[in-house]
Amino acid sequence: MKVKTSEKYGALVIELKGNVMGGPEAQEFHDVLHKAIENLKMNIIVNLADVKFMNSSGLGMLISGFTSLKNSGGNMKLANATEKINSLLVITKLITIFEHYNSVDEAVNSYKN
Repeated sequence: MKVKTSEKYGALVIELKGNVMGGPEAQEFHDVLHKAIENLKMNIIVNLADVKFMNSSGLGMLISGFTSLKNSGGNMKLANATEKINSLLVITKLITIFEHYNSVDEAVNSYKN
């Protein structure tokens, strides 16, 4: 899994690429989130467009990040989930926890409202 960040209209966009399997690779994701919290960047969007596969540890990584942000007064939204990842979110009922948008722009606009 590769992690890339950018900023878009006050929101931090975290782009995940490859297979999201949790484990040691999850540390970079957690480091990015904790740095964002330290810098008071509380509007986070996780772009899932280039995620090929996600297992239960990958889902756990997202849940942990979501919880850390919520506890710090922030929020994390998902964008661009592939059909496969969206099905995983539906099956696990996590779709009811995470706000999900079809594009990063839609997610950014949701923070403006």
